[in-house]
Amino acid sequence: MGIAVYRLLTGEEIPLEFHRVRVVQRTRLIPAGDRLSAMRRAGHNTFHLPSRDVFLDMLTDSGVNAVSDRQLAAMHGADEAYAGSESFVRLQGTAEEIFAMPFLLPVCQGRAAEDIICRALVRPGSVVPMNYHFTTIQPAIAACGGEIAQIPVDEALDTGNPHPFKGNFHIPRLARTLGRERERIPFIRVEACANLLGGQPFSLQNLRQVRLLADGHGIPVLLDASLLAENLHLIREREPECRGMDIRALVREIASLCSVIYFSGRKLGCARGGAILCSDADLFERMKDLAAPYGGFFTYGGMAPRDMESLAVGLEEAMDPTAIRHSPDCVAYMVRALAENGIPVVIPPGALGCYLDAGKILAHVPRERCPAAALASALYLTSGIRAMERGILSSARGKDGQPIPPPLELVRLALPRRTFTLSQVRYAVDRIVRLHGMRDLIGGLRFAGERERLRLFWGKMLAEDGWDGNLLSALEAEG
Repeated sequence: MGIAVYRLLTGEEIPLEFHRVRVVQRTRLIPAGDRLSAMRRAGHNTFHLPSRDVFLDMLTDSGVNAVSDRQLAAMHGADEAYAGSESFVRLQGTAEEIFAMPFLLPVCQGRAAEDIICRALVRPGSVVPMNYHFTTIQPAIAACGGEIAQIPVDEALDTGNPHPFKGNFHIPRLARTLGRERERIPFIRVEACANLLGGQPFSLQNLRQVRLLADGHGIPVLLDASLLAENLHLIREREPECRGMDIRALVREIASLCSVIYFSGRKLGCARGGAILCSDADLFERMKDLAAPYGGFFTYGGMAPRDMESLAVGLEEAMDPTAIRHSPDCVAYMVRALAENGIPVVIPPGALGCYLDAGKILAHVPRERCPAAALASALYLTSGIRAMERGILSSARGKDGQPIPPPLELVRLALPRRTFTLSQVRYAVDRIVRLHGMRDLIGGLRFAGERERLRLFWGKMLAEDGWDGNLLSALEAEG
C-alpha cells in the first residue's frame, strides 16, 4: 500500500503523493489592488469571482478534482447511444459490485438526486431527521413542504473538541424524534463526512444504531455518499473495530444498513454526474418517472456516456486505500500547521478541506454581518485564494423565511483531490497566519441584494465602513 505519510529527518510529517502530474493548468496571482477591485465587483461573494482572478481555487472539491489516466482512457471508449448505452451497463455493473444494490439511476449531479428523492418521498408536513443538513438538501425538502431536524452529537458543535466522529447522530435524541414524529418522517438522512460540521465522519457503530432505530419504526435510511471515500478512510483510522478492515467489505456493510444511497460523482469518483442506488424496485420505478421529464432517459439521466465511463473507473479507484487517504492526509497537514500557529480551526481534521472558525477569529463581527463571508473575502484580498463561506450565509431558513443562525460560522478551504502541491498548501497557511494577525481590521458585510433561497450563491454585499480598503492599505504597508 505504500507509506502515505512520511516523516522527514527534521521530524516534520508530510503527505506523500502516490501519483504523477502529467497535465497542468496555468494560474496567476494578480496584485492586491486588483484583487480588491475584483472582490468589490463580486459583491464580497467568492462565488462571483471569475476564475481568471483566482490564484488557488479552494472554493469546492465539486467537479474540480484531477482525473486519472485510467479515467481519461475510459472516456474514449464511451457508447453514445441514447438508450441502453454500454457505458450505462458498465457503470451499473461497477456500482452493483461495490454497493450490492441492483438499481441505479444516473443523475447530472448530487442536487438532482436530492430533488428526485424528495419529490418521491417528502410530503407537506414531513420531517427529515439528519446528522446535519447540507446547503442543497434543505431547499429540496422545503420545496416539497417538509422540514429538517438536525440531530448531531453535542461534540459536533464545538470546533475545538477532538471527538473522532462528529458526524454521528445523537442516538437518544434521534430515538425521541422517531417516537414523537413517526408518522411525519419519510426517511432518515445520513451524510458521510458532514460538510457543514467541518467534513466530519460518522462511525460504523453509529450507523448500525441508526438503522436499528429506523427498523423499529419502519423508516428507511438514506445515505448521502458524496464524501464516502474519505469517511471510509477515517473509519479505518479511528474506529478500533475497523482498523485494517477490507475496504470493499466495509462499503458492503455500510450499504447493507441503507435503503437508498445517492452521491455526487463530482466528489465520489472524481467525475461529472452522480447516481441514486437502491434495492426497492417500486421506489426505483417512481424515481425513474420523476427523472425522465427533466433528466432524460433513465439510462443516462443527464449524464454524458463519457462521464459514466469516467465515473465507473473513479468508483473503482475509490476502493484503493492509498488513493482515498491522500486528500484527508493533506487536510490533516494543513489543519495541524494552522493549529500550531494559533489559528482556530475545526478539529479533528476531517474530509474535503480545512475549516477556519470564523466565529472565533472574528468574534468582534456580529452574526448578522456574516463574519465567515467577511473572512473569506479578506482571505482572497490577502492571498488570491478563493474559499467558501459555511456560516449564516449558507444556513437553512425557517418557516418564516428568515435564516436560522447556525451554531458554527466557518470558512472552508477545499483541497480538491490530486490538485494542489504541498508548496501551495504551505502558501495558504502562511497567508492565513498573516491575515490572522490583522483580523481586527476586518469588519462585517451588509447585503446589497439577496434571494429567498440559496443566497450563498446569489447574495451580494458591501464592506461596512470600507474595511476592505483599510486592509489593503495595511497589506501594502507591510510589503
